Amino acid sequence: MTSFRLALLALLTFPIFATAQTYPARPVRMIVGFPPGGGTDILARIVAQKLSDAWKQQVVVENRPGASATIAASLVARSVDDGYVLSMGQLTPNAIAPALQKLQYDPVKDFAPIVLVGTSPNVLVVYPGLPVRTLSELVAHAKAQPKSLTYASSGAGSLQHIAAELFRSMSGLNLVHVPFKGSGQAVIDLMSGQVDMNFDSIPATIQHIRSGKLRALAVTAAKRAGGGLESVPTIAESGYPGYDLTTWWGLFAPAGTPTDVLERVNADTVAALRAGDVRERFASLSVEPGGGSRAEFADYVRAEIAKYDRIVKQLGIKAE
Repeated sequence: MTSFRLALLALLTFPIFATAQTYPARPVRMIVGFPPGGGTDILARIVAQKLSDAWKQQVVVENRPGASATIAASLVARSVDDGYVLSMGQLTPNAIAPALQKLQYDPVKDFAPIVLVGTSPNVLVVYPGLPVRTLSELVAHAKAQPKSLTYASSGAGSLQHIAAELFRSMSGLNLVHVPFKGSGQAVIDLMSGQVDMNFDSIPATIQHIRSGKLRALAVTAAKRAGGGLESVPTIAESGYPGYDLTTWWGLFAPAGTPTDVLERVNADTVAALRAGDVRERFASLSVEPGGGSRAEFADYVRAEIAKYDRIVKQLGIKAE
């Protein structure tokens, strides 16, 4: 091979090898589709801080709430695919929304899944002024006063909405849906009694449960939660066998982002999730740390899309 060809080959291959070595060379944006204070925002800030420390570059959490986080997902899908825009994705925009509406993005083709960050059950919390302390008492109270109970959610098609509708279908209750743009304002209104209940994420509600400003009645997964909620029963064991919903969070990038950059973000996030302080913080929020390869996360997301397509059709839920 001539020296000219060798030089040309070096020029062509240099950017490929240089990408991961130089990334990130400037601040990275991490887009969150919900307002500050919700579970997605809380976990995003934990992960962003660890990546900032590892990269010696700031990872800036940017909240872009609205339309059950699909506005943020659309923004990421249209962003430059150079690794400087990441998404703290979540079950709602990445797996539930495709079953409910025509989106401005394809949940599979427009994103590069990077890593599963964590999983957690949601928790049914009520306004403490409501005269109920168990799920059976809540059901009895609701049946005695049809259409009197309201439930909050982070928007139509959010897991809170799906969880409430699944419970409504199994219990026969007639509940009134009050959608919000995110958990933050929903929790505030719930604590003040403006709404009666919510199937919210544990990270968004745990401190208020501990302080007594919210009352936890049951968790949505098949097994009980940690983080101090071990005494709170599951909905399944409270008389509704088969009820099992779990939320998840994960990092995504725009499709087309260089593979070596994706691998770098995956490896550094997995390392962050293994750190003792992160595991301790996640445990306090009743979040099971994620991890694994990009391929494993991609398979997980595809399975969740198929799962919630079935659930949405089964419940007959429509976008509001």
